[in-house]
Amino acid sequence: MTCSAGPDQDPETESEAGATDATFTSLLEDSAEELYEQAPCGYLSTLMDGTIAKINTTLLDWLGLSRAQVVGRMRFADLLTVGGKLYHETHFAPLLQMKGEVSGIALDLRAAGKQRMPVLVTSKVKTSDDGEPLLIRTTVFDARERRAYETELLRGRRAAEEARRQAEADRERLQEALAVLQQNLLPAELPEVPGLEAGSYYHTASPDLLGGDFYDLFPLDADRWAFFLGDVCGKGPQAAAVTSLTRYTLRAAALHDPDPVTVLSTLNTVLHERYTSGDTRYCTAIFGVLNPADDHVSVHLASGGHPSALIQHADGTADYLPTPGGMLIGVLPGAQFETARSRLFPGDTLLLYTDGLTEARTGPDRELYGEDALRAFAAAQPAAGSQALITALTGLLTGFGDGLDDDTALLALGVPAPLPTPASEDLR
Repeated sequence: MTCSAGPDQDPETESEAGATDATFTSLLEDSAEELYEQAPCGYLSTLMDGTIAKINTTLLDWLGLSRAQVVGRMRFADLLTVGGKLYHETHFAPLLQMKGEVSGIALDLRAAGKQRMPVLVTSKVKTSDDGEPLLIRTTVFDARERRAYETELLRGRRAAEEARRQAEADRERLQEALAVLQQNLLPAELPEVPGLEAGSYYHTASPDLLGGDFYDLFPLDADRWAFFLGDVCGKGPQAAAVTSLTRYTLRAAALHDPDPVTVLSTLNTVLHERYTSGDTRYCTAIFGVLNPADDHVSVHLASGGHPSALIQHADGTADYLPTPGGMLIGVLPGAQFETARSRLFPGDTLLLYTDGLTEARTGPDRELYGEDALRAFAAAQPAAGSQALITALTGLLTGFGDGLDDDTALLALGVPAPLPTPASEDLR
């Protein structure tokens, strides 16, 4: 049943309804041909070889061509730029043939006035009831505004990328300079000591900061060798300056009087006087002297606030060489240092290390690795010499991951075990 408007209906409402009806009527009067020809996007249909069979006015206007110039005379690829043709032949057409449809492909048309017009293309193959391909229907969307937006985004991204590359290049140059400076604070290579094997390793916690760990091995005379390993408080250029001063002082003091306590006392005096006011600087260190003999190497060392040295014995055990009373170097004018003596026999290795190793964080609870774990680790390794122990410890440090957050220096000095004597063959 149809209801007519009552006498109380609002005239304004009636006017709006009438305007809406007029709009719908206008839309219904649009012919399909007009909708096709004047669509806000380009339409064309091509044979399977790409020959254009039908094209709408919108796309012709973009191209600046007449229908007679295009239909039956040009292929879809002819409407594209050189780069677009190449992409059409190598990617677009094969993909369309394989899948029967491609969507949203970005190409460039050769538009009117020899202009390059960015477009987004979607094509679909029409097939017969038997599945045979008949023709290709293609829709072309104007992408000039989108391209302009993308170009602006790309320009911003390139500027940001260039700034990032420049920052990385500056950082790399800084790291290279710091690496060179760091290398100058360490021996380029350890010398060969008769009857002794030496190995070392240095881990830098941050490539952007100079570390304060140091070590060295050098001759005192024809029969004796001196070694030291230590850790300067802090990082950066100031710590590096203290490291350089410390290494120079230890070497010079050892050549004057190699007694370990005297050498550390000299260093203590130099650091305390140099940094007695203002920014206090100090370090920990072990200094020692090696005296090779016929069947062993005598070790005499002194420690100033440094972790005790560890000896890996040939019999599969490991023990610390305790120096419990040594004081920090450079804090007090009359610091006291603890001495220790030992002998290294064939297969024994003396290990010196900085606290980056024992203070590494391990496990889910981030517990300190500790001296007990280090002793157990050393005892579990085969007594195969200094370099083998350094290699094992390097793997251990790598396994700590981000739990190793401090610089770590290692110095191992060992007496090689004698080579096994080959068994004699039975005489026949």
